[in-house]
Amino acid sequence: MKQGKRLSPAVIMFSALMLECMAAAYNARAAEEPPVPDFTRGGRPDESHDWTLGPTGARGWMYGRNGQTADARQILVTAVAAGSPADGSLRADDVILGVDGRPFAADARKGFAQAVTAAEAGSGALRLVRWRAGPSTALPPPLESSGAAGRAGPSTALRAGQTTNVELKLPVLGAYSATAPYDCPKSKKIFEQGCAFIARQGLPRADIPMDLNALALLASGNKAYHPRLADYARKAAASLHPGVWTWYYGHGVLFLAEYVLATGDQSLLGELRRTAREATLGQSAVGTWGHEFYVRPSGNLNGYGCMNLPGSMVTLALVVAREAGVKDPDVDRAIAKSAKFLRYYVDKGAIPYGDHAPWPGHEDNGKCSVAAVLFDLLGDGEAAGYFARMGLAGYDERERGHTGNFYNMLWALPGVARCGPRAAGAYVRETSWYYDLARGWQGNFEYQGSPIGEEEHHKYTGWDCTGAYLLSYALPLRSLYLTGKRPCAVAPLDRRAVAEVIAAGRDYFAASGKNGVTYAGRATAQLLAGLSSWSPAVRKRSAQTLGEREGDIVPALLKQLAGPDRYGRYGACEALGCLGPRADAAAPQLRALLRDPDPWLECLACNALVRLGPEARQASVNDLLALAARQNPDDPRGMVNRAVAAALFDPNPDLRRPGILQHALAGVDRPLLYPAMARLLQNDDALARYGLTPYLSQLDDRDLAALLPAMVRAVEQLAPSDEMFGDGIRLAGLDLLTRRHIREGMALCVSLLEPDRWGEGRRIPQCLKFLLRYGTHAREVLPQLRDVSRGLAPGLARQFREPLDKAMADIEACTETPTLVALKDLVAPASARGAAAQVPRQPKP
Repeated sequence: MKQGKRLSPAVIMFSALMLECMAAAYNARAAEEPPVPDFTRGGRPDESHDWTLGPTGARGWMYGRNGQTADARQILVTAVAAGSPADGSLRADDVILGVDGRPFAADARKGFAQAVTAAEAGSGALRLVRWRAGPSTALPPPLESSGAAGRAGPSTALRAGQTTNVELKLPVLGAYSATAPYDCPKSKKIFEQGCAFIARQGLPRADIPMDLNALALLASGNKAYHPRLADYARKAAASLHPGVWTWYYGHGVLFLAEYVLATGDQSLLGELRRTAREATLGQSAVGTWGHEFYVRPSGNLNGYGCMNLPGSMVTLALVVAREAGVKDPDVDRAIAKSAKFLRYYVDKGAIPYGDHAPWPGHEDNGKCSVAAVLFDLLGDGEAAGYFARMGLAGYDERERGHTGNFYNMLWALPGVARCGPRAAGAYVRETSWYYDLARGWQGNFEYQGSPIGEEEHHKYTGWDCTGAYLLSYALPLRSLYLTGKRPCAVAPLDRRAVAEVIAAGRDYFAASGKNGVTYAGRATAQLLAGLSSWSPAVRKRSAQTLGEREGDIVPALLKQLAGPDRYGRYGACEALGCLGPRADAAAPQLRALLRDPDPWLECLACNALVRLGPEARQASVNDLLALAARQNPDDPRGMVNRAVAAALFDPNPDLRRPGILQHALAGVDRPLLYPAMARLLQNDDALARYGLTPYLSQLDDRDLAALLPAMVRAVEQLAPSDEMFGDGIRLAGLDLLTRRHIREGMALCVSLLEPDRWGEGRRIPQCLKFLLRYGTHAREVLPQLRDVSRGLAPGLARQFREPLDKAMADIEACTETPTLVALKDLVAPASARGAAAQVPRQPKP
């Protein structure tokens, strides 16, 4: 995380259907990609990264496509460390063609890693098939079993070279136990080697990798490390101040808290109190954190909105700080608000990037796994167990993450282990190849990027990830709260339950590497059973695949929808939506769900109704409007209203068809429309409000009279969350007010300038443009405009002082004097008729 750099807003709006489209795009593009390079015939690597080749001391490049290396059959050696096991046997530009005398018949990366694991469990001998360019004209024999990699790369020129079997000698560590890292001698040796590496390298600076390295040394329980850890604790505390990003507080406060708990060093308790309290200052009114610690007086995050990854880590750090002796009601409130926010996603999906719909996979950047640790420490066994199972089922999704997979790997096993040693062992069996490939020959771990094409932006390239990995191997010691010092709130899973969770992670990413849904190979009966899975990802994937099947399964789905099983009802509702118009006969049952006491089922029904045929969609409008106007105490943040907004008003809610009203309000029942729109204009989520923007231009005087009070409140007050979309409805409302020369719009034009808030580059020119519509009347706000101009920070002054000065000059020179309309004069007629929508204000978060 480089301080001060904002992420692109485009990454925020992740959704299930976006993931579908990504997979489809990848598959469509695959046919256009160049063939897999053959390095023995002149092939060349692309610009993507190489990987650590385990404890050999070598690094190598392998072909990757669509987030996998399944098509790779060769490894191009890019570097060999002096003195390492590979030194003398491999050198840069060598090509590894196979292991144990045979060419790679499948993914070369996994095949190489599995050979390393086998060598460390046996004699230590790692036997490689090496091709080396040289004076010989002999070419390697055709790799008949190598599949796609046998195809030549962009260049098919023959290269002189020789194929040889070579043997590397690796230290013998033994095999992973069935409950690794618990009761596992190999895991113990890896942990000790890694700690020795960290001790040799030292902790030269205070940053995220060093916080984790220090935590690993602390987890060892070795008191010989305590003096250097005390020095680092002071360095870490001094590095934390509100000018740094939230990410640093999550890691730094966590280390300080664990340090005080593990060592009893009370001299750092004051710094822990300070940094923990400072961390609470960055929390929004709805319980979230963003990049920076600045929170506006309104309770909004500065920037484009919240990010659940740093927020969940800060919350975890505060919980451990409280255990370490920090007694502060603000800390207690911050923990409670954040936990309430994150807990919403239980049984719905993975925790997403921000204040968005649940992520459709099992894991997203490690957020489910860190939530498992967090809720375990809070004593919430239900939430901790759910998120731990999601982490366990996410074994095949760990390489993918926004800007990289660093946090997926950091939190994986600490979260999974909340389900017990059997669960941890099952996870290790699925992923040990990755861990053994990532471990360097000196016991260290460097960042291993994902195969090209999966949001790998090289943000973590060069990071020392030793501590990040070692915390998993430290779990058996139970020396930190992070690694299980306190008895777990989750009952350990038995063998059958572990197998069921592992099965939930199967079949999504194809073994062929084509990154597509392979649920297509499942029988219809198996897919119908998947609709009742505990896993939201299995339910969704089963529903999507059923939507592609021929045959009438609506009766079976309706039977499941009427059943007592909550998960089965969720899955059936999703499947009906995936059938689209083929499920029109189920429209009455779906509309009935809009009055169900379960808010999540109401959300799923909204999502399904929008996908039906035109007549069924239109028939649901009144029911959806009534739902939008309803206030449900079990849904205080209006999540159901968000689903209604997408179904009715969103111009493109599922990337396939527009909202049901499709920008047209003609014929819509006004007594239902007004309270629905008024409540949506006050929804917590800026995107829900934004969906109404295309409709504002269609409002006549009668509509405006009913809706203006709610609209003006939406213009005045930035939505509590999803701030990146916050200006959409505000500027659209301001556009409407100023076109009609409503007097109150002038002051709003000035108040919305907000040059110190994210998005000012688009917002300020729009506000100035709108203000000029008032002609000579705008002169009354010139003093406020001058104050804004004088108060601009130096960087903003260079960008905005000239436009502000020009706008003021244009106002001074203007001669037009349009007739102003007072807001109350527009609203009064509707109030007299009783038509104005009287909507209770949403309770404060």
